[in-house]
Amino acid sequence: MPLDQRGDSAHSNVMTGQQDDFSHLDRAGRATANIARSPRVTVNVVVGAGILLAWLFLAATAIRGAEGRGAGGGAPGDTILQNLPRLPLPAFLDRFFALCLSPAPLDGNVGLLAGALVAMWFLMAIATMLPSAAPMIRTYCEIADTARIKGEPVVHPLVLVAGYLGVWLAASAMFAVLTLASHAFASSDEMLAPALGITGALALLVAGLYQFSGLKEACLKKCRNPFSILFSNWSARPARIFRLGVAQGIWCLGCCWALMLVMFAVGVMNVFWMALIGLFTLIEKQTASRVPTRLAGAILLVWAAALLVVSL
Repeated sequence: MPLDQRGDSAHSNVMTGQQDDFSHLDRAGRATANIARSPRVTVNVVVGAGILLAWLFLAATAIRGAEGRGAGGGAPGDTILQNLPRLPLPAFLDRFFALCLSPAPLDGNVGLLAGALVAMWFLMAIATMLPSAAPMIRTYCEIADTARIKGEPVVHPLVLVAGYLGVWLAASAMFAVLTLASHAFASSDEMLAPALGITGALALLVAGLYQFSGLKEACLKKCRNPFSILFSNWSARPARIFRLGVAQGIWCLGCCWALMLVMFAVGVMNVFWMALIGLFTLIEKQTASRVPTRLAGAILLVWAAALLVVSL
């Protein structure tokens, strides 16, 4: 082909957008090229798989806990969990489950227990909080698609997700410290039940009061309207997008950290309450009304008072 014709053809391709035509590739090549061109599929797969794996991991841990409590365990949902099939798992996972479910450090290895608790709380955050961040991630992908069509450089959405999860990883470390502190408070079998009851009542009290706070409402407003924040802070630099994810994670933590304390009252590995908290968080962030937030606060305060009376 003459040089001038090749130039006209290239110019035509740029004008019509045919430079993105991957029809000459095989099926695998076209799939790879489309993923690279539009990362939304990758983000959906990675985030969805992460949430699913977190739930499966937590469910397996909860089943082990129900089996350890026996037929008269008494924890909500134990009967259902004990009748579920027990899948064979590697020995290191059984050790991990034992560390998470133990009311006290095993063999005095506090460091190993702390690491397991951090991992457990982080899995809980992925399972319960990451779904409520889906609108924020979807909004970023929509803005990124618009920028990509215009030919502007775009940072991969997983960088934003990494910043968001980084905040919850730090929060998981704090929740792990609180878990160790509550175990230390209940240092003997005689003190275990009342101490855990008092700890749970205090957690419910804090969570209930926080539902009525101005900070809670301010964080909810940020979580409910991610478009304005993402659009006004748009950048083609990965470090800035990571910090933007951190900022969104902080707002989400500001909304939900107190609700996570409810797990100290119902049992840290109560998978049914995890699902309920995750569902409520999703509804709360998608509802403009304050009624769900304040109703939950009132319920938590009444529950805290009742649990405190029973524990004392």
